Amino acid sequence: MRSVPVLLLAVALSGCALIAPRLRTPRLSIVRIEVRRANFLEQQLRVRMHVENPNDQSIPVRGLSYTVYLGGQEFATGVSDASFVVPARGTAEFNMDVTSNAAGALFTILNEPRGQAIAYRMQGRVELARGWLRSIPFEESGTFTLH
Repeated sequence: MRSVPVLLLAVALSGCALIAPRLRTPRLSIVRIEVRRANFLEQQLRVRMHVENPNDQSIPVRGLSYTVYLGGQEFATGVSDASFVVPARGTAEFNMDVTSNAAGALFTILNEPRGQAIAYRMQGRVELARGWLRSIPFEESGTFTLH
């Protein structure tokens, strides 16, 4: 008699697995970083992001949380409330305003010549606006150009 509730729970959970989509992680990359205002204690930046959706369904993004590393140092951490939809097997771009107090990492990128590629690593979570799955973790690395 005890096995009936366990069996019902197992059937219900397997049904949820069939209903909940298996989303592959979207690929995020930094297109460019624009220094808006900077002093030794704080930097205000505009970061242009590119999102690539490898899935067969659109992804309704509610926002994201992230940490960006430059030269192995934490550069910026924050939350973006940019809300948009990335089409199925499509791309989207959006801006994030970032405030950083990582003087060492900023010094690293400001010493690079304009137009020079700079390596980064970014990790975080994409928060979804709807669906069973509420967030997707990501970790990306690449290069960007300082303008």
